[in-house]
Amino acid sequence: MNCLICERIEMIKQGINPYFVMELETGYVVIGDHQHFKGYTLFLSKEHTTELHYLPYDFKMKYLEEMSIVAEAVFNVFKPEKMNYELLGNGDTHVHWHLFPRVTGDTPKKGPVWWLSRDEMWDDSKRLDEDELRIMIDDLKEEINKLLI
Repeated sequence: MNCLICERIEMIKQGINPYFVMELETGYVVIGDHQHFKGYTLFLSKEHTTELHYLPYDFKMKYLEEMSIVAEAVFNVFKPEKMNYELLGNGDTHVHWHLFPRVTGDTPKKGPVWWLSRDEMWDDSKRLDEDELRIMIDDLKEEINKLLI
């Protein structure tokens, strides 16, 4: 299988994905590799499927509930003005959510994150050092756990 999301999940299972935050019932929470949008987080489905509507109903409802909890945790930790929720799949077809905390001026003109140039969004200067990443993971994990109670 040539699926980047499945490869990332396999790295989580092997304990070698440095961006892994925590496992939930239906998916895995990971911090985005690049942090132009501080707090950018992904929620990767445990089920490899290309469309949300292909998921079994009970799994899908739980997945949506957990995604909402993860997004709320991101909001609470990173204090954005607005959250963007995106389930795309044109690049990596495995169902996964992009959760983008947004603030005024994070893109040159108002609009979706994808209007930002790829060079700027994925620039290596937007990667976190180990200490920053550990703090972000710990804070997000703590907040998700509070919301799950």
